[in-house]
Amino acid sequence: MARPRQFDEQDAVVRATDLFWRRGYHATSVRDLGAELKLTPSSLYRTFTDKHTLFLRTLDHYRATESAQAEQRLDAAGRPVRQVLRDWMLWLVSCPLDGEVGRGCFVVNTATELGTTDAQVRQRTEAAFEVTRQALRSLLEEGRHSGELPADLDIDAAVELLFTTVLGLRVRERAGHDPARLATTIDVVLQALGRQA
Repeated sequence: MARPRQFDEQDAVVRATDLFWRRGYHATSVRDLGAELKLTPSSLYRTFTDKHTLFLRTLDHYRATESAQAEQRLDAAGRPVRQVLRDWMLWLVSCPLDGEVGRGCFVVNTATELGTTDAQVRQRTEAAFEVTRQALRSLLEEGRHSGELPADLDIDAAVELLFTTVLGLRVRERAGHDPARLATTIDVVLQALGRQA
């Protein structure tokens, strides 16, 4: 009979996500993972196949968690669209994780580190980015429909402006830039959406 696993596999994925998020893919060794998850290399390989497969699992876990949070925060629910956007972007650059700031976004960090060199990773980062774009699109369309945003607002261009701003904010947050300056950037970008007609 096979020996039952003495650990919670999902908990291991959560802990590995935290480690990869803090250190990045290349700087995290199998030995580091073993120490963090309290697994021997053979147990690690038996459960997750290899470091790359585990990394893909952590990206999937992070995306599912972040998507749920973003969906909740981007739900206008009768609130002004600009306020929803501002609150969400401020949260992105000011929410400490377990008291730790300057982590950035795991997906953005991964896209920056691995770029186009890994097709499986790129598929996941691009899918995550598309979820953000679609959420922004829905919110902007709602604002245009309600009259809060100009009727002639170019939704495609506005989505790209906000999406690019969000990625830049996440990088700057990780670099430890002054949150007040990031808040000013957010306000200027939201002004660029124009006034209602």
